[in-house]
Amino acid sequence: MSQTEKHRIQQHFDAKAMCYESSAVLQRSVCEELLQRLDLTSLKPSVVLDVGCGTGWGTQGLLKKYKKAKILSLDLSPEMLKQTKSKGSWLRKPTLICGDAEEIPLQDESVDLVFSSLMLQWCDYKKVFAEFKRVLKPDGLLMFTTFGPDTLKELRKSWAQVDDNAHVNDFTDMHDLGDELIHAGLAEPVMDMDLLTLTYNDVVSVMADLKAIGANTILKNQKKTNRQGLVTPGKLKRVISHYENYRKEGVVPASYEVVYGHAWKTTQRATKISQDSMSGSEFTIAVDQIKK
Repeated sequence: MSQTEKHRIQQHFDAKAMCYESSAVLQRSVCEELLQRLDLTSLKPSVVLDVGCGTGWGTQGLLKKYKKAKILSLDLSPEMLKQTKSKGSWLRKPTLICGDAEEIPLQDESVDLVFSSLMLQWCDYKKVFAEFKRVLKPDGLLMFTTFGPDTLKELRKSWAQVDDNAHVNDFTDMHDLGDELIHAGLAEPVMDMDLLTLTYNDVVSVMADLKAIGANTILKNQKKTNRQGLVTPGKLKRVISHYENYRKEGVVPASYEVVYGHAWKTTQRATKISQDSMSGSEFTIAVDQIKK
C-alpha cells in the first residue's frame, strides 16, 4: 500500500474517531472475545503491543489483564490515539505510538505478546505478519482477529446488481492467512471463525453504521476509477431495493465473518489453545440489543 493511500486511511479514521464507538458494537464484542481467549494461554508477558488499538477498547482490557506488563498501543490515526489516551485510570496509562503496522517502530524481539483486533484488513497482511514476527521475542505469541470473505455479503451482492464497481472491500480467506503465518516464519498457527449477523430496522441504518466506523472506505486497488462508479441517488435507491430482499421477520441482516488466529514465534512452543476449543459458530444479534 502506498504512503498516499495510508495517509488517506489515516485521515478517514481521524475524522471518525469521536463518533466511532457509538456504532462499533460488533468491534467491541470481537475485541472482548479475543481478550477472553488470552485466558487459554499461560503466557505472562512483560511487554504487550496492541496493534491498531483504535479508541483503546482492547488496550484497556490488556491493562486490566496484565497488571505488571508494559502496554504499547499503536495506531496510524493520531485522533484514535487521543481517544485511547482519554480512557482508563490516570495511575496507569499505555505508551502511545503513532505508527504503521507494516513498519512497526520497535526493535527486533522486543515484545512478548502482539494483540490486534480487526486491523489486519486495512493492511498488506504479508508485510504485517513479517513485522509481527520481527518484533516478537522467542516464545512470543500473536493473537489477532480480522474479517473473512463473507463479511457484508448482503451489501456486496446488492451493489453487484447495480454496477460492476467495488463498493465493499474484499477480505482474505482464513486458510490463506494461516498459510501466510507459516510463510512469515510463525509456528503452530490456529485459525477459526464465527459468523455473526447484526440486524437492523432498515438498510439506511446499515449504511450509516458502516460510515460511522469508516468501514465504507474502499482500498485503492478496489475503488472505482470512473464516473460510472459514482454513487448517485438513483443507484442508492436500487441498492436499497435489492438489499430489502434479505429482510426476514421485519429486520435486515448485515453478516460478518470474523476470523480468529494465533501463532507463536518459535517452532518449539506448545500452546494450550486447541482448535477444537475454538470451533466456528454463528450468531444473530439485534444492534439495538447490543447497544443496550
